[in-house]
This record gives sequence, C-alpha cells and structure tokens, in this order.
Amino acid sequence: MKKIFLLITALSIFSSCSDEDFDINRDPDNLSPESVSLKTELPAGIVGVAGAQGSYYALVGGFWSQYWTQSNSANQYKEVDDYSIGTDDYTGGWTAMYDALGDIRNVKRLAANQENWNYYLIATTMEVYASQIMADMYDQIPYTEANNVNILTPHFNTGQEVYDLLASDLQDALSKDLSTSSGDAPGTDDLIFGGNMSNWTAFANTLLLKVYMRQTEARPAIAQAGITALLNSGVTFLNTDAALGGFENAPSKSNPLYESDRRQLNVATNLRASTTLFSFFTENNDPRKAEYYNPGNPLNQGDFNSTVGSSSVSVVYLEPTTAVFFMSKEESLLLQAEALERYASGIGAKAKYDAAVVSNFSRYRADDGNTETTSNQNDGPALDGAPFVAAGGVYEYPAAGTFADKLKAIITQKWISGFPGNGFEMFFEHNRTGYPSVSPVPQSNSAYVPGTFAYSVNGTTGGQFPKRMVFPSTVTTRNPNAPSLVGVIQPVWWDVN
Repeated sequence: MKKIFLLITALSIFSSCSDEDFDINRDPDNLSPESVSLKTELPAGIVGVAGAQGSYYALVGGFWSQYWTQSNSANQYKEVDDYSIGTDDYTGGWTAMYDALGDIRNVKRLAANQENWNYYLIATTMEVYASQIMADMYDQIPYTEANNVNILTPHFNTGQEVYDLLASDLQDALSKDLSTSSGDAPGTDDLIFGGNMSNWTAFANTLLLKVYMRQTEARPAIAQAGITALLNSGVTFLNTDAALGGFENAPSKSNPLYESDRRQLNVATNLRASTTLFSFFTENNDPRKAEYYNPGNPLNQGDFNSTVGSSSVSVVYLEPTTAVFFMSKEESLLLQAEALERYASGIGAKAKYDAAVVSNFSRYRADDGNTETTSNQNDGPALDGAPFVAAGGVYEYPAAGTFADKLKAIITQKWISGFPGNGFEMFFEHNRTGYPSVSPVPQSNSAYVPGTFAYSVNGTTGGQFPKRMVFPSTVTTRNPNAPSLVGVIQPVWWDVN
C-alpha cells in the first residue's frame, strides 16, 4: 500500500468547540504564523499528530509488533509484512507528522513570545512526543532546523542529539511557573485534557521518564541519572489517558486506523490475527482475545501465501470510535514499574504492574458476538483482570524472580495493552528490551512457544527483523542534507541488543 488516504479532519473533531476566535474555516497553513491564534492552531496540531501516528505508524507498528499479519486473501500490506518496505511506501506518515509539528512548533514559538506558559508546556510536550516517534522510526531526523520557514533543506540531528534535545526541552517547559502564565488559558481547544494543566504536567513528566527509559541499554548512566532524579523529585506521573477521542462511526470522522484500513479500502479482510499474540491469549485463557479478534484461527506471521481457507482465519477487530492514545494509563504505570525495579529496589513496582493489567482488562467488556462495525466494547460486564495478577494467576508479578523475569512481565503486558493503535511503541520496546523474545523455530513447528516473535514466513531480509523505517524518497531527493539511505534491518542508535 503506497499511500493511506487520511481523511480525519479538524471539522469532525472540533465541532464541540465554541471559542469566539476558533474559526475552523480559517486554514492556519495559509495564514501568517503571527496571525493564527493559539486556540486555533493547537487543536490542528493535536489532530495532525493523531492522524499521522494513528494511521501510518499504527498500521506498520501493528505488523511489526505482531498484532496482525497480512491476509492470505488480499495483498494490501505485503511489503510491510515481508519487510520489503521501501522509500516510496508510507511516505505520507513523514509528511503528515511534520505538517502537524509545524502547527505545534508555531504554538510553542508564539506562546514563548507571549509568556503563555500553559500553551508552551502543551506545545513542548506534543513536540517531544511526536519527535520521539520519528526519531525512533528513522533515527536521524530534522529537529533544531525543522519547520523553519526560512530553512527549506534542514540539517538532520543524530538520534542521540535528538534525545538530548527532547530531555532539555521538556525540562525547560516543566521549569516554567504556570501560575504566572499570561494570556488565554487553554480550554475546549485542548482536545486531550480540556485545559487541565495538572494532567499536562504529569504527561510531560511521564514523557521525560520514557525518553530516559529508552536509553537504558545504550546510555545506562544517562538513563539512571535522569530516572533517579525524577523518582526522587516527587513529581506526579500520568494516571489517566492522554488521548484524542470524539470519533464517530461516519466517513472522515472515525478513528484514523479504522478510517484508512476499513472505510477507505472498503474491506475488512487485510488485517488478520497473528499467531503471535493470538496464541499467547489462547495459552493463558485470556478473555481479551475475543475483544481483539473475531472467532477463527490465527495466521502465522507473514504467511500471506497460505492456502488455508481465508474464511477460517480470524479478522482483527477495529472500532471506528476508538480513541488515539498518545499515552495510556497502562503505559504510564508500566513505565513507572520498570523504573522502580531498575532504580528504586523494586519498591512499589508490583502495585504499578497490577494496576496496569487490571486497567487494561477493564477497558473491555464480555463479547456477545457483535461485529467490528458495532461497539463490541459496550456489551456485558467489564473484564476483570484481578484474578490474573492475583497469587497463582497466569500474570502474577514475579516479585521473587530475577530482574529479567520482572522486565519480561512488564514489557509483555505493555505489548498487549498497546493494541490496536500503539504497536509502533511496542515495536520500539521489543527492540530495546528483547521482549517478547524471538522464537528460534517457525510458528509451524510444534516447538513454537506462544507469544514469541516469529520471523515472517515470506521475509525478504535473510532472517533479520526490521529495526526502522527508511527515509521517504521525497526526503532523500529533495534535501541535500539528508543522511545516506539506511536499510530496515539497521538498528537505531539506542537499539544495542
């Protein structure tokens, strides 16, 4: 699939906003950067980031974190599933994300000039969030010269440089005294927290934790110093979802992954249950399987030439009204659990882990056979994860185990909770930690262990898993400052396993 038709529009999300200067008929891209109000450009940037991550990167991430695989009755995504993705595939993700970052960075610049520290914190947090995705996908990206109207061919920062800038930018924004913020206060134009600055502060703190956590293997001293300082400071971390909701089951108004895969392709056959996650659920009698996949059998990862009857292969559930998660409550809790295990003698880690698992279960309700085009998450009692983490439960935290045992448990539950739209984040975490582990045998072998990553049956990289996306051809041909092209199997800077 060379292009995803991303039809999520500002109009569909902004319909509930009522600020007098919030004129959705004004296109910020056609106005002077100085003439756009913060209340107009902030939501445009938020929606843009959600659209880019929620379609392009969610789709690729779902394949590479092995939530789903290409159907054997269609061929839309073969180049992702067999790792032959190239410079002309999914190029819209780069463009869409940098378009959104243009809005976000203009908000940040205007807010700094006005000493509006509320908007400054929001814009910086979104800038760092989106930029980390891009750095983790491509390694080297434009950052210091990005979205500058006076620089048409920006230089690329190395991945390590970007990470240092992400940390310093967050620290700068968090250092501002929000009580002295000038000008307008964010409200309904803040599509994530509705102007709740306590939540934005917690989100920024948790994002800083994630920036440091990603460096645990490549720069352990930097990671330890940063995370220890956060833990000792007593700052608050996110205890709710940082997400964009408000989607409808209507054209151009639904969740971007649903919109691009189901509505625009007008089929529901491409994304099929991967044996990887499906078998893990089966092995552990996990009821979430019925909320992720419809009845049927899984397909081995990348086995899109299989002759098995496609009608027997389970289809992935996607819902038009599912929110786009920038960071879920579960991700925050599991980040904290890992931090506590690594740098605080594990005190409190189990409680964070248990709360994360229970929280993810509670998002789903007992399936009653509804199809994916109806809200199958609104029927029956909420799933109860407590028995699964209780003593003797299959997901009981290995408090007496080794650090490796604990890390495996934490990352496994993070992997599960990222479905469906945050597979890219779980792809990064797999590359950082090695969990879920890689199967030494194909999934067709009886010795295959459920839940372990399997190399694509039709893989084109000689047994090497993908580690990154490649730069779009539009970047490498138009910008003389772009780095040399690097293949998908080359790890990014922090991936040293």
